Amino acid sequence: MKTQPFLQSMTDKLTHWQRRYKTLLNKRHLLGRTGVINDFLPNLSQTSDCGDRQKLRTSRSMAAYKTNRGICVSRLGYIHRRTPVIFAIALLSLTGVMGHKLYNTTKLKAGTIAPQTMKAPYSANIEDKKKTEQERKAATKSSLSVLMVDAQVNEKIRQDLQQFLDTGNEIRATAGYFPFFDTLVLPVSSQRYLRSCSNSEWQTLLKALGNTNAQPKFAKTQKQSSKIAVIKTAIEVQKDTIFLQTAGGKLDNISQKPDFAQAVAELETYRLTTSQQNLSSLTAQISQARQAYAQANAKLLQLKAVNPKTVYNDTFILNLSDEDWGKTETGIQQSAERILAQGIPLGLPPNILQDAVRLQVQTSVPQEAESLARKLLLIVLKPNLKKDEELSKQSGAQAAAGVKPVMVSMRQGEVIVKKGETISAWDFEVLEHYHLVRREINWLGLTKLGGFVSVYIGIFALVERRIKTKMRQRDRLLILLLTISVPGVLIGTHYTTWSAIGLLLGSFYGANLGITVIGLLALQLPFSLEISRTVLWSGAAGGILGSCIAKRLRSREELALLSVGVTLTQGGVYLIFKLLVGAAFGSGWYIVLREAGFFALSGLVWSVVALGLSPYLEKLFDLVTPIRLAELANPNRSLLKQLATKTPGTFQHTLFVATLAEAAAKHLKCNVELVRAGTLYHDIGKMHDPLGFIENQMGGPNKHDTEINDPWKSAKIIKKHVSEGLAMARKHSLPTAIQAFIPEHQGTMLIAYFYHQAQQMAKENPNLKVNEADFRYDGPIPQSRETAIVMLADSCEAALRSLKDVSPEQALAMVNNIFRARWQDNQLLDSGLTREEMSQIAEIFVEVWQQFHHKRIAYPKLKPSN
Repeated sequence: MKTQPFLQSMTDKLTHWQRRYKTLLNKRHLLGRTGVINDFLPNLSQTSDCGDRQKLRTSRSMAAYKTNRGICVSRLGYIHRRTPVIFAIALLSLTGVMGHKLYNTTKLKAGTIAPQTMKAPYSANIEDKKKTEQERKAATKSSLSVLMVDAQVNEKIRQDLQQFLDTGNEIRATAGYFPFFDTLVLPVSSQRYLRSCSNSEWQTLLKALGNTNAQPKFAKTQKQSSKIAVIKTAIEVQKDTIFLQTAGGKLDNISQKPDFAQAVAELETYRLTTSQQNLSSLTAQISQARQAYAQANAKLLQLKAVNPKTVYNDTFILNLSDEDWGKTETGIQQSAERILAQGIPLGLPPNILQDAVRLQVQTSVPQEAESLARKLLLIVLKPNLKKDEELSKQSGAQAAAGVKPVMVSMRQGEVIVKKGETISAWDFEVLEHYHLVRREINWLGLTKLGGFVSVYIGIFALVERRIKTKMRQRDRLLILLLTISVPGVLIGTHYTTWSAIGLLLGSFYGANLGITVIGLLALQLPFSLEISRTVLWSGAAGGILGSCIAKRLRSREELALLSVGVTLTQGGVYLIFKLLVGAAFGSGWYIVLREAGFFALSGLVWSVVALGLSPYLEKLFDLVTPIRLAELANPNRSLLKQLATKTPGTFQHTLFVATLAEAAAKHLKCNVELVRAGTLYHDIGKMHDPLGFIENQMGGPNKHDTEINDPWKSAKIIKKHVSEGLAMARKHSLPTAIQAFIPEHQGTMLIAYFYHQAQQMAKENPNLKVNEADFRYDGPIPQSRETAIVMLADSCEAALRSLKDVSPEQALAMVNNIFRARWQDNQLLDSGLTREEMSQIAEIFVEVWQQFHHKRIAYPKLKPSN
């Protein structure tokens, strides 16, 4: 039971293939072609409705058939003859552009053997370009390099200097304010000693102050009237007291220190001039200062243990007053800025930098802080000058420009080169000067290049056939023009049209053809033109990105965003290649960044050019892109607005057909945008006589029954909506791909209603003859899956609308019957649709019908209130 569907499917496929094979045999027999016809049968749909169909043979007159046969044969032969012409044009144009350097090549070259002895025909001074170039290179190398300040190094020096100063501020903050007392009472030197002396000295000092407090001699001195005398007496008494403090009356080491004696005397004097209470407060303040000083000293020792080479390797920083430290800090920063502004070149001798620092420090910081400032600056200062590549190049170029050409005198009759000798570079220059070197076209090189180009054209043709894209000659011509633009622009600059052809080819023909063209160009250009590999592959990367994505976009805004992506890709790949070869790590890294920026900008410029040309190329070469199809499907287009106004019934019919066809096209992965746009325009011809079609009569009288009453005339009116539709489409410049939907959605179907009406009339009147061809559309039958889907949707629309209260199975059976009738009528022979796909389409149509005719809640009828 499981094998039955499989066998049925295989049977359907074999039947379809058999029918196609018989049709092709008939075409071959009738058209007189046995070999090449299969290659061009798909193109016939784009030129005429000249297919050899079953209905044409059976229903139309032999004269009409022979006429069509003649047109088919002539057009097929024209296409066959035109293909080699396009190939020849592509080969000659590509070879001509890429091989422009081969047109004027010299027969003699440096390194070849002279065929004869050549002499100077006249005296002349000839420039020795090689020596001139050597001297100019030497002048360039000897030119002085232009230096510039490295802002990053300056910033690093400032940060290091500030870090050192912050460390000093942190240590001084731990030690507290200094001086910590009034310097008029207690000088800075005494405060410095009292804060930093040892604990034993401090204890001895406190004892000395306590003993002098009990001396009677000291008490008597307070009665003296003169303050100066009191101070002098106090100092003498202090000395005596210190002497009494020693063991056995001998003077110890502490009492011998001048700073100690001075501090004791000044403290004693402070007590005599104020009070004992004030002295106690001062000693307490001194103790606090000593503790803070000890903590700061501990930090200094810890810092020295971590970094023995630190500039703060002693307590000198703690002995500066706050005022002097502020001046020192400011002076160090100013000195550093002045030295950095002057610049420190690489390789500057150390003694020169030391002298510069010393001279700056002398005028900027207090004298006692000069040593600290010099040490600090010499630690942080580093060379901050680097070579300015651009200005150095300009300087070298100026130096080279100043070198005069090296001229060599040649006398008339002087031998340039003897027969059999090897022609040197200098000999070749002299021969060129006297025009003794013949130039000619390098036919061998051009032949080789043409061979490569032929191979690449063949590869493109294989890809074209592989992806089964129906290419017209105008399409091939456009691809050729876009392809030539790349080497054509490369002759003048390396900022060529990669991004433009990537966006255009991808948008017009899809990613496969775009990538093929760009890839083949990238392989061939290095062998025929002088181009950097970095520039080549960076541009190709941007073009490939545009080719891959452009076909998926549905608006010009999206294309504009894609152009930005192409720009970033070109610049980014360029920079990556430079990083890989190491060019960006040298001293000219900013030059690499600039070049990458210019290369990216060129991609943006060409992308903008492509966006501007795209609408014109679409119009000129009759192309349909997703963006153009979306624009054509806009209901605000004038032709669609007329259709909705003049034929509202037809417009509603069109919308439902479009919904059916879109769903089927999406499922079969056809061109949904093309189906949508083509369906909207397939019945525009009905505007020539809206009331001639029942959907526009709105329940009114049928003119075919009341006014015409002639099935032949009625059939002409119905058939005329195709010819009128084509005329309207051409008038409004609709693309050919959209125009194809107008005749192909009807194919060569029979207008059954009026045909049967004519048969009934013929039965009543034997004089009337009914020719089936008079009641058939002129065709052609659908030549693509898209137009075939619209034919099926158009055939089912009215029937599906009329269904009420039926099951999905019944609806599916009705749709399959309609499809079977179209299949048996040979309307789908050239469409490419299979029976399996038609079954899928039928199911999708029923699903869409169910969505439109879903059940609704039955609301109860409300009785009107009295």
